[in-house]
Amino acid sequence: MVEHTFKELRALNVLSVQDVAEILGVSQKTIYRWENGETKPGKANLKVLQDRLDYKQKFEAPQRQHDFTFIDLFAGIGGIRKGFEASGGKCVFTSEWDEYAQKTYRANFQDSHEIVGDITKVDAQDIPAHDVLLAGFPCQPFSIAGVSKKNALGRAHGFMDKAQGTLFFDVLRILKHHRPAAFLLENVKNLRSHNKGDTFKTIMGALETELGYHVQARVIDGKGYVPQHRERIYIVGFRSDAGFDFNDLAFNDPTAGPVMRDILHSPDELPETLFTLPPEDPLSNRSSQVNRKYTLSDKLWKYLFDYAAKHKAKGNGFGYGLCGPDDKARTLSARYYKDGSEILIAQEGQNPRRLTPRECARLMGFDRPGREPMTIPVSDTRAYKQFGNSVVVPVIEELARYMKPYIKKVMSGENVEPVESPVAAE
Repeated sequence: MVEHTFKELRALNVLSVQDVAEILGVSQKTIYRWENGETKPGKANLKVLQDRLDYKQKFEAPQRQHDFTFIDLFAGIGGIRKGFEASGGKCVFTSEWDEYAQKTYRANFQDSHEIVGDITKVDAQDIPAHDVLLAGFPCQPFSIAGVSKKNALGRAHGFMDKAQGTLFFDVLRILKHHRPAAFLLENVKNLRSHNKGDTFKTIMGALETELGYHVQARVIDGKGYVPQHRERIYIVGFRSDAGFDFNDLAFNDPTAGPVMRDILHSPDELPETLFTLPPEDPLSNRSSQVNRKYTLSDKLWKYLFDYAAKHKAKGNGFGYGLCGPDDKARTLSARYYKDGSEILIAQEGQNPRRLTPRECARLMGFDRPGREPMTIPVSDTRAYKQFGNSVVVPVIEELARYMKPYIKKVMSGENVEPVESPVAAE
């Protein structure tokens, strides 16, 4: 039998310092002394935690029909979930406030649990126990008003106090209550510089200093997996030091990989006679077709052309992004429905066109050859917003694959060999 330290036993039992102090009838300061090596816990204390762990492994582990469980916060249309399901994870809780995103999510995932709307109104204790927390959380400025007030009153404050009033605080309170083995957070690349770097400092401080997770962050470009330049920051944390090193992981070369011809409709996908559905008919998104409605009007194309020419004359880079079949696209944004200017597809003998929602599904990695196409049950406008706010699914799949052995290591305490990067091995 593997002998564990007191700190390891606490982590394997998914107990906070406060929890274990109450169970053993000692102060939290005593727990910290034991874990820092200042004093040693008695054998009786170690036995209490070892007995709890033995019971957990004997009676709970055999019930699992999956490798780990996770919760999906700020879920959008489920891009992060798809990546972790591919590595054997099971979703046990979902939260997403937008009703149209909920509609798309439900259409593509068959769940026994309901989708919770407003996570701020959910008590952490009402969320099922889970091994991994996933969240593409919104980035909001952190107010310093409360901190200033506490300073004036001579009261101490911490990173979690500073995060109050933001949706990130809900991630923190759920992590604090459940102490999952790991988490993955996703956000825009500029999170590092947001609010002069204070937002990122607050986030990392809360996760590391106050919650005690081993945390690393890295910006990854999805361009090596889909024909789109899309940089996002990913924050990975583990409840104990599992040996995970973000810098050791290799991801596909952004200069290689798919090009636009790999995701565009082929001319013979559907006959021209079927390109007659009205612009906002949801049925238009359930088939693969290039409707004439996606071609820019003369008026809009002239406006975009003139706008780009004006800024080019001033030495600015503003303007539309015109793509051919061998190109890679700019970043798809949630505003794509307005004019489609960031990604326009060149057409011989006529004005450029927007991507169809089905092509957006392919551009984000939701739809891929050999897999069942996702259902898009909403209008073009809603679909563009949803894909523009989502993640590159193959990147998440790669992250989940890398994280899985470390997740299992933290869950069980076993020595699990890390997954070798196929890119690094070449």
